[in-house]
Amino acid sequence: MPRVQTCCRALLAALLLAALPLTAQAWWNEDYKQRTRITLNTTAAGVETRETLSGVAVPVRLHSGNFDFLAARPDGADLRLLAGDDKTPLKFFIERYDSNNELAVVWVQVPVVAPGSDKNHLYVYAGNPNAVAEAPAEAMDGATVAAMHFGDKDGTARDHTGTLSSSTPVALETNGLIGTSLRLDGGAGVEWPASDQLKSLPGAARSISLWVKPQAAGGTVLTLGALTLELNGGKLQARVGRTVAAGGDLPVSAWAHLGLTLGAGKLVLYVNGEPAAQADLPNPAAAIEGPLRLGERYTGQMDELQFSNVLRSADWMKFTRAAQGADAKLVAAVKQLPGESAEDAGSQGYMGILVKNLTLDAWIVIGILGVMFVVAVWVMVAKTLLVQRVQKGNDQFVARFRESTDVLALQGQGEYPHSSLARLYDAGRQQLVNRGVGADAPPLSGASIDAVKAAVDADLVRENHKLNALMVWLTIAISGGPFLGLLGTVVGVMITFAAIAAAGDVNVNAIAPGIAAALLATVAGLAVAIPALFGYNYLAARIKNLSADMQIFVDEFVTRVAERYGQR
Repeated sequence: MPRVQTCCRALLAALLLAALPLTAQAWWNEDYKQRTRITLNTTAAGVETRETLSGVAVPVRLHSGNFDFLAARPDGADLRLLAGDDKTPLKFFIERYDSNNELAVVWVQVPVVAPGSDKNHLYVYAGNPNAVAEAPAEAMDGATVAAMHFGDKDGTARDHTGTLSSSTPVALETNGLIGTSLRLDGGAGVEWPASDQLKSLPGAARSISLWVKPQAAGGTVLTLGALTLELNGGKLQARVGRTVAAGGDLPVSAWAHLGLTLGAGKLVLYVNGEPAAQADLPNPAAAIEGPLRLGERYTGQMDELQFSNVLRSADWMKFTRAAQGADAKLVAAVKQLPGESAEDAGSQGYMGILVKNLTLDAWIVIGILGVMFVVAVWVMVAKTLLVQRVQKGNDQFVARFRESTDVLALQGQGEYPHSSLARLYDAGRQQLVNRGVGADAPPLSGASIDAVKAAVDADLVRENHKLNALMVWLTIAISGGPFLGLLGTVVGVMITFAAIAAAGDVNVNAIAPGIAAALLATVAGLAVAIPALFGYNYLAARIKNLSADMQIFVDEFVTRVAERYGQR
């Protein structure tokens, strides 16, 4: 029976070991040295949805906190996006890739987003120097008839198909919501000519999605034939012919997502993913056709305008607002290395996350602090051993000195090599020998005794110098360590906020890793200074005691010499 149990245990262990690589070692292509797992959390803990969404376009924001730009190609040519099965390639295109500032925005079409699930995964692969850039693939679904990303640099704004271009020049803001955005100055706005892409027959379904950041409380946001979306006194108003749906406040200087649906006899206005107003459409409803105009008498920014020929649901609006706005509750990213599962990366602990997000300047500061720490520890250990040896030698020598009746009868340093008192004794005895002190010698004058004391005092100063040697390294560690750490933190925070400003992304996932890693430099500075402070105070007290013992010994030695060999 015991043998059967032993065999069963061995078989179970073998099965577990065989299963581990299936979960932890899975990797789409071994030529790619890194991947980032993106999770879309549609549970109540994230951004809850109750319907399955298909073919949604999601902007994936890459930054130093979730992607290693140094390991990837400088132009992002090695980027590959795969579905949650880690096998199916996904359609994607790169709106922005800035390896210098370590920022990128990649649009990807997610085939299915399951409701109430935190298992909606996709993977971003990179780190293959031999990879060839893939042709951009349209990430928008088939129901999207036009999508303006406002990323064109030639003074026009084209839709995702490239066939619809603005007939008036556009001004772009580099740091928009998703890459660059459209900038409007309160004038005539930007116009696109009439197109069949934007035309909507009477009663046909139509959905519009748009991001706005107004700098004033008024202006026309959008006009398309009979359809108008206006901002009056900070409140939205959607109008189709004589039908009006008004509601929803838009504060100035803040990004807000607007949604509009026409169909099933309803006009519904959404603000930040939530229904804000609705109105009944007449039957038959008016046709939507004519030129498109954005931002007439409107001051501020706009980004990511999308038109769809289907009736988008409330869940679609809520999900789109969270995904495009980089809501941390919905979108989470974990950087991985080959052979590492997301669970492994998540179980590394906070310190592992901090170390992974350290920038070059932080590594330099921490490297300097590491050298300072090693030097400080070496000084503390060496000085502690020295002080202990000197103290032990002094205790032995002074006991022998006080027992001796002849002040010149001891061996001094020859018998006590580590004793500073023995060295002072040898210096004083040598002065006496040089003056011919002995049994038949004439007594020493007061001036001669003062000269002997001065010579011994000089050696006392030199002994103090030996005891205090290298202590300056501890003072450097105490005072310089925190300042170096603070320097690393300030520079790291500056770089983090500069990157956020350049990206226009205030997502906590982008800010937190950089700031937390920057603070690690201050922790390193304190970790150097605090032990050095305790060690310095301990050693300073011990050295002070040794110095006092030496001063007392010099006085005692000179007194005995004066009594034995001085004039009476």
